[in-house]
Amino acid sequence: MKLSLVTSGLLDASRLDSWVPQKRRAIRKAVEAGMKAGGKEIVEATRSRMKSVFKVKKAGFLNAMRHKLYAGSPDKFPALLIGSKIPWLGIHVRGGSISGKMLIPLLPEHQRMGRKAFKRVVDGLMRSGNAFFIQRRGKVILMAESIRENTGQLRRFKRAERGRTGAKSIKRGQEVPIAVLVQSVSLRGRFDLAGIVTTQIPRLAAAIERSLASL
Repeated sequence: MKLSLVTSGLLDASRLDSWVPQKRRAIRKAVEAGMKAGGKEIVEATRSRMKSVFKVKKAGFLNAMRHKLYAGSPDKFPALLIGSKIPWLGIHVRGGSISGKMLIPLLPEHQRMGRKAFKRVVDGLMRSGNAFFIQRRGKVILMAESIRENTGQLRRFKRAERGRTGAKSIKRGQEVPIAVLVQSVSLRGRFDLAGIVTTQIPRLAAAIERSLASL
C-alpha cells in the first residue's frame, strides 16, 4: 500500500509564516484596546481620589487628569501614561519646597483665592495707594485700610479678620491684614498618584483579558 502525505492549513510553511505575524498584530491591537479601556477606569478612580484629597471647585482640575497610550512602535511594548497637565500637581505628589518671595493671602479658614484674582486685589489696592507693609511678630504683612474705595477688594479679608479676632465688624479706617510675605513654602506630599495607579493594576489586567477574549 502506498501512502501520500500532504501539508495543508497551518502546516503549510508559507501559510504559517503569514498567520503568525497576522495573529501577533491582532493580539497587540487587542492589548492596546484593553489598555485604553483600563486606562479610562484608572483615571476615573484617580479623579475620585482627587475629590477627597483636594477641595475641587473647578471641573477642569479633575479633567486635566488623563490617560494616554503610547503604541507607535511595533517593536516595543505599548505603554500607558496616567498624569495631569497641571504642572503644580507634582509637588503635591512628591512634596517639596518653593523658594522666592511670595505673598500668601490671609483668607478665611478653608478658603482659597486664585493667583489672578489675588493679583487683581493687590493691583487695586496699589492703584488706590492703600497698600503698605508692616512687621508684626517677626513677619512681614501686607496691610490695607478699610475704606469705601476698596470695599470689594477687602470683603473676604475683612471676614477673615473678624474670624481671627472675634470682632463683629471692621470699622472704617481700620487696618486689615491682606497677605504675609514669605521666602519659601514647604508642602508635604498628600496625593499618592503612584499608589492609586498600583491598586488599579488588577482592573487594567482584567480589561486586557476581556479584550483578548474577544479575538
